[in-house]
Amino acid sequence: MTRIRAGLAAFITGIAGVFSGSPEAAARDVVTYKADVPAGTIVISQRERRLYLTLGEGRAIRYAVAVGRSGKAWSGWARVEGKHVNPAWSPPDVVRRDNPQLPQLIPGGAPNNPMGVRALTLDRSEIAIHGTTDTMRRSIGTAASYGCIRMLNEDIVDLFDRVRVGTQVVAVP
Repeated sequence: MTRIRAGLAAFITGIAGVFSGSPEAAARDVVTYKADVPAGTIVISQRERRLYLTLGEGRAIRYAVAVGRSGKAWSGWARVEGKHVNPAWSPPDVVRRDNPQLPQLIPGGAPNNPMGVRALTLDRSEIAIHGTTDTMRRSIGTAASYGCIRMLNEDIVDLFDRVRVGTQVVAVP
């Protein structure tokens, strides 16, 4: 009974989760994290390929992410400008140059939509923190995007529900 109660409490607070070391596992957990930013700030570590949502009191929720590939990663400050459920996606010009076969628009909810089930758009040109397709899940933990921060769909839903428009975001090398 004690094991069940402890397991249920961990599940409810969102700090449990299966982590097998593979990107297929839900990779979020609450960790000790000291940062000189206010609670509620999103910190993206390009080197670690992790996103932290600071909670204050030296703690943060840590998520595995895919970051921008070499020459595409960004650093600095931004703000969440929009929150979108099942966003449609129009490939930016730089993506279309490399992939001319892409359609002009992939509707929201389509299985091949690289934005996944949620997106947090930033006040930087064509940059978002978003989910991904089933076939792109393996990219989590790598440098694979054109600058966006890619998350597992279950993790972007969790983050999406925790932040608001105006949330500060900082990306560090």
